[in-house]
Amino acid sequence: MQFKGKTAFITGGGRGIGEVFAKALAARGAAVVLAELDLPAAERVAGDIAEAGGQAMAVACDVSDERAVEAAVARAVERFGGIDILINNAALHNFTYGQPITKLPLDKWRRMLDVNVVGIVICSAACRPSMRARGGGVIINLSSVASEPATTAYGVSKLAVRGLTVGLAQEFAPDNIRVNALAPGLMNTEAVQAELPEFYKDLIINKQQLIKRAGTPDDLVGAMLFFCSDAASFITGETLVIGGGHPLRN
Repeated sequence: MQFKGKTAFITGGGRGIGEVFAKALAARGAAVVLAELDLPAAERVAGDIAEAGGQAMAVACDVSDERAVEAAVARAVERFGGIDILINNAALHNFTYGQPITKLPLDKWRRMLDVNVVGIVICSAACRPSMRARGGGVIINLSSVASEPATTAYGVSKLAVRGLTVGLAQEFAPDNIRVNALAPGLMNTEAVQAELPEFYKDLIINKQQLIKRAGTPDDLVGAMLFFCSDAASFITGETLVIGGGHPLRN
């Protein structure tokens, strides 16, 4: 799975899953654009990639701001000639937004939906013309096992991501753009370590998962690379759960 000559636009690429995905794609030849609200974090990752011999650029971007996204995409196209892969990774998550549906204040509801749901629409629409001009492309959305079932505000937003994946797959198919999603379970990222209490992590790992450890962003890389590659050329509109055996589905 090599991506020489391809360009990947990754939102939230300054840390966590986005950083790991960026470095994995860059190591396989892709030029990587790190679209990030925290520009210094994105610049750090871009520097790491450059030191390893890869190509990367950092751009400041709030995915809920249409003009900011369009400007970031324009810079990416100017620098690398176009976009082939979009990874919609940026999201508001964890305990702040993982509240019962009517307990989350409405201002936080609106902000979360602007980022987690509308942001995907904005980024996908902004990247579509470049992908079309290059003969097609791949979009990967990040959902979550919190969407199965969606019992929290955050879970509802990630259920919406799965719906967007199906809808965008149908809408973008005439342009040879495939759209799929990954739904990670508990991932041992800096954000999770900082926000989730130990009892909650223990509940998920030891009472719900079949594989008794926390996942890491590296556990998602294989699936991401597969969906981005021609090996997945007949797959679109799908969501792959990567949760250590939770939740089980028939």
